[in-house]
Amino acid sequence: MIKRTKVASAINLAIVASITSGAFVTTSVFAAEEKAKVERIEVTGSRIQRQDMETASPVTVIDAAAIKAEGFTSVDQMLQVQTSMAGAAIGSTTNNGADGVAQVDLRGMGSQRTLVLLNGRRMVNSGSGANSSVDLNSIPVAMIARVEILKDGASAVYGSDAIAGVVNIITKKDFEGFQLDFNGSGTDKGDGRNGDVSALYGFNTDGGNYTFGAAYSDRRGVIQSDRSWTPAGESWTIPTGALDYMVKDANGKWVDQENTYDYTQDSYYQTPSERRSLFANMTQELGNDVVLTADAIYTNRRSNQQMAAQPANIGLNVCGDSHTPAGAPCLTLDSEMIAAGIKANDKGLVNYRRRTNDVGPRIYTQDTDTWRLSGGLAGTLDVHTGMNWDVTYTYGKNQAKTAVDNSINASDMKSSIYANPDAWFSGTPITQQMINEIGYSEQANGGNEQQTLSAGLNGELFDLKAGAVGFALGAEYRRESGFYNPDPIVVAGESTAAQQDPTDGNYNVISIFQEVSVPFTEKLTGEFALRLDDYSTFGKATTWKIGLTYTATDDLMIRGVAATGFRAPSVSELYGGNSGSFDYLTDPWGKIKDAQILVNRTSDQDLKPEESESYTAGLVYSPSYVDGMSVTLDYWRFKLDNAIARMDTQVGLDACHRFQTKGDKTGEASCEIFKIGANGDLDNLTNALTNVGSQDTSGVDFNLAYSFELIGLDWKVNNDTTYLVNFEQDGETYTGTIDGNFGAYARVRNNFSLSAGQDDWSVMYFNRYIGGMTDLAEGTDADSILYHNISGTYHINDMTTVSLGVKNFTDEKPVTVSNGSDGGTVPEVYDTIGRTIYGGVTVKF
Repeated sequence: MIKRTKVASAINLAIVASITSGAFVTTSVFAAEEKAKVERIEVTGSRIQRQDMETASPVTVIDAAAIKAEGFTSVDQMLQVQTSMAGAAIGSTTNNGADGVAQVDLRGMGSQRTLVLLNGRRMVNSGSGANSSVDLNSIPVAMIARVEILKDGASAVYGSDAIAGVVNIITKKDFEGFQLDFNGSGTDKGDGRNGDVSALYGFNTDGGNYTFGAAYSDRRGVIQSDRSWTPAGESWTIPTGALDYMVKDANGKWVDQENTYDYTQDSYYQTPSERRSLFANMTQELGNDVVLTADAIYTNRRSNQQMAAQPANIGLNVCGDSHTPAGAPCLTLDSEMIAAGIKANDKGLVNYRRRTNDVGPRIYTQDTDTWRLSGGLAGTLDVHTGMNWDVTYTYGKNQAKTAVDNSINASDMKSSIYANPDAWFSGTPITQQMINEIGYSEQANGGNEQQTLSAGLNGELFDLKAGAVGFALGAEYRRESGFYNPDPIVVAGESTAAQQDPTDGNYNVISIFQEVSVPFTEKLTGEFALRLDDYSTFGKATTWKIGLTYTATDDLMIRGVAATGFRAPSVSELYGGNSGSFDYLTDPWGKIKDAQILVNRTSDQDLKPEESESYTAGLVYSPSYVDGMSVTLDYWRFKLDNAIARMDTQVGLDACHRFQTKGDKTGEASCEIFKIGANGDLDNLTNALTNVGSQDTSGVDFNLAYSFELIGLDWKVNNDTTYLVNFEQDGETYTGTIDGNFGAYARVRNNFSLSAGQDDWSVMYFNRYIGGMTDLAEGTDADSILYHNISGTYHINDMTTVSLGVKNFTDEKPVTVSNGSDGGTVPEVYDTIGRTIYGGVTVKF
């Protein structure tokens, strides 16, 4: 047996302390002979069960106590403050472009490249339909025992999506008794209230445990304009209506129009949501060293977002123009309009733009149901060798109904303008009858389904001089399907929103995988993994992992991993319905004068998988001369090729123009890719998904943890730092920048906590630092920011515990971003609602 060093003990104390008893017990625990009982733990990033927590990959563990102490009421809130996050993952603060989901984005590489597991197994993707990421809202905080964050590529272990890392959510097990939790929060400004209540009940039987729970959460919204720091949102689509960038002034004259509409008065900083969840898990011995396990979860989410009234951009026929069909309704341009510079384009149309405040703000609502059921058998083939087997089936399903109230039917609006031009051009509100004619509630539905059947073996192959060779071997079948059905008016292209066709598709994959852990010496251990995935869509993908740990001294361990990874194209990327988008483009042929040109966006069933390489190297140091201290330092790098993305349409237009006008052969392919016709015909301009993107990011993670006793108190210090060395996407560098579209890639992020306590009470101070960045759009400096939180917990008696805390108690305002279209900032990164007071009561019976 390998001698347990001080650094190994430090790793075990750091992780095992947060693990509930029996969380990953193998069937050897239930062996007939008492001396053969060995508790083994499966660490995220490996399927080999082991007694020690030592692995070559860096893992961060956050337990339920930490989640409660810091006042997190959802999984995304807890994950978004981790220093390993970057970019702008959609969450509870995302209003513009969100559909109520909450996602995680390790290293800023995209939420679709972080794998989310529940108890070590996949969760079904969820959202509005045909989604590519897990909705963290479907997992209630009340059921969480701990969250393990693997900050390393893990496709060789788990398959697709684990490019930037893995988030493994471990639920509470082996619970006995009855527990009620009540939690609430709100800002000191009287809004943004959250309420959560949950119940947990568990009991033991002869050789088993059954745990059941229920949770309810209600989150209220915060309007952007209710915060003094919110900059006025500017839009050129205004409530009074305008023709071709011209608007009537107070005297009724057509004049140049500026960005005069403030959209923040209708938009949320914190979006409302209501969630109801039921969950259960069980473990039961069946005899003959066989154990039955099962867990189930159901969550209903009702959420909504609100945005400014629908901007309408309507092309109107001009009477007398040669392009206007005979007998077609048309608009007469009088001499005043012509003098103001309003002219028909090359198709005989003028654009009428209006913010339809008369109808009301766009109200997006989602009603989603997510189910997941997992059950399996596990057993021991040989008590003496510790050879174990397991078979598991997991089923997940997500269904969603969505609506957008106060949508506008473009066809009906055009007819109304032709019929009542004076009413529409007067600069005054339209009548209720006209509102009824053009407004409607857009209705859509969608869903996702996942089925997984897996089987595996794990144990020890044979003994070497330095210890036993551990292994894991398995096979898996998985089927994914998804669909999305837009509103018929949207499908017909008659809405002012982008036209979109339905999505429907599925694929399946068969996988085999193996891992081996080899103790070459008492100091050096190797970890090797190999996986083969065979997809019904693109074919085979092979990934591998090589890891090494070297215990240089009793105090110091050196570790490193090299691995390959991949991400399979999602259902929406393969089978997504075509959609139209009016993009801001310049026609290099000079035929189209409009600022916006219609682009047909398509999916592609011939997409190939994304491919990645990941490298980590670091050390774990636990000095023998300082009890309770550990230090970790890890360098990491992730490279992604063949990323699924869309090419820049403007670049394609310019390249094709050079080919058609100057014979530049380098642009010939662009004409074909973007379906540009002869002489610059853009009637069928198309931008399809393709394997054209790339990412390259690297950095350093540092952690210091120290526990000690002083003046009769138990103290804990923890500091996490991430330094971003480089982030490149598609050849462009975003290191140290912030942008309303791409998110935030700060050079430095740091979390620090200090806690002190005795038997019945504890207090904690926590701060979060986000370094200064460069505003990408303006080239100006965006200041750094430091948030301060405080909290306390008191155990009144054996049954009752109370907690109270304040987040952002100095009421720091978010950093303003020049092109921030969601409240003038990046709300997924900064605190946008201000000082928040939270509290909770836990009662156990």
